[in-house]
Amino acid sequence: MTANNSQRLHYLDAVRAFALLAGVVFHASLSFLPVFIGWAVMDVSTSNWIGNFMLISHAFRMPLFFLIAGYFARMALCNLGSTEFLKSRFFRILIPFVIGWIILHPMIVSGWIMGNQSLRGEVDIIQGLSAGIKSLKEPMGGYFVGTHLWFLYYLLVITALMIGIRVILNHSFDSSADCKASNNPYVLNQFKVMINKSVEWFCNRPFFSCYSGLVVIIVFTAICLWNMQNWGLDTPDKSLVPHVPVLLTYSGCFLTGYLLQRHPHLLEWFGKISFLKIVFCGLAIVCAVSLEKYQMTPNIPGIFIYKVLFSVAYAMMMWLLMMIIVGVFRKIFVRSNKVVRYLSDASYWIYLIHLPIVVWLQVAFSEVNWHWSIKLCLICLLTISVSLLLYDAFVRSTLIGKQLNGKTKGRAFF
Repeated sequence: MTANNSQRLHYLDAVRAFALLAGVVFHASLSFLPVFIGWAVMDVSTSNWIGNFMLISHAFRMPLFFLIAGYFARMALCNLGSTEFLKSRFFRILIPFVIGWIILHPMIVSGWIMGNQSLRGEVDIIQGLSAGIKSLKEPMGGYFVGTHLWFLYYLLVITALMIGIRVILNHSFDSSADCKASNNPYVLNQFKVMINKSVEWFCNRPFFSCYSGLVVIIVFTAICLWNMQNWGLDTPDKSLVPHVPVLLTYSGCFLTGYLLQRHPHLLEWFGKISFLKIVFCGLAIVCAVSLEKYQMTPNIPGIFIYKVLFSVAYAMMMWLLMMIIVGVFRKIFVRSNKVVRYLSDASYWIYLIHLPIVVWLQVAFSEVNWHWSIKLCLICLLTISVSLLLYDAFVRSTLIGKQLNGKTKGRAFF
């Protein structure tokens, strides 16, 4: 993870791990909501704070992942060339998406079945697993939908769009086309030069330091949010037909990461922590949390204004949180850290397999008369621990680890 493809930026390893592990905590918290949202199980101990946590964490965790994915994608494209890059995307994204769905879908379905059974006080693990396996014959909502692996599908779509645009601009899969001088037709070369100079000019203008550029990004994101089915970011896990507002939102994050790698000086600006960023982020969070409740009363006077304000506040919260997180990690993780590097390598695997573990643990703890915070911590700790043990024993030093991490690495525990 480098700015110039030679100097490693260790804090981006930590950002990637944080973005994915935050997803574990997000899903683990869903059973503690005080209202039923269709999740597998509803715990006997709930809290209104969970709703606020979900609103805030959902605003940044996946956008941050796609931003980092865009950064890494551009770096890999320059280092590997288009052909090898596509091959790596095949093994690191498409294969985990297909195989992961086949393995995890029945386990997730079984968790939902056992969650419904727990509401009646009777959980049959064997029956739940059997019904989960049978669900492969009749997928819920269609093939390859109904799991948390939708993010891989959207990453594949965005990557395909990126490659398609490059093909149009370059007329070839020249591995140096995006990083070195190329022999493209004069008009296309001039078009690329114009785009590059426009981006650099815009980012280096004095008014950019006054956050005018950020305003443009926030307005674009707010327009996408306005067209979501719900207030905030939709989760597009019900269909393989791309949800256009979601696709545009995550494409914007991916493109931002791509440009941060292409123009290294932008990364310094993006991760710079300032008083204004913190203040406006705090105001955006308060505004979004305060306005989100009006989603449940769509017929009240002024709902149009409330939704506009919420969309702008949510977009502002999303981008400023990403910038602050990158800045904080940039301050803390200056040097290489073996633990952080290990968690960064393992985080992809952890996120792939965590959901059925989380749901099963939620079912197991749902009727236990403990405070929700204790159960939430235990579910997160057990999920990450089990996932790490499986990663170290069966993934890290095997062919699976090579496909997920780019190469096999030595074990830490076994």
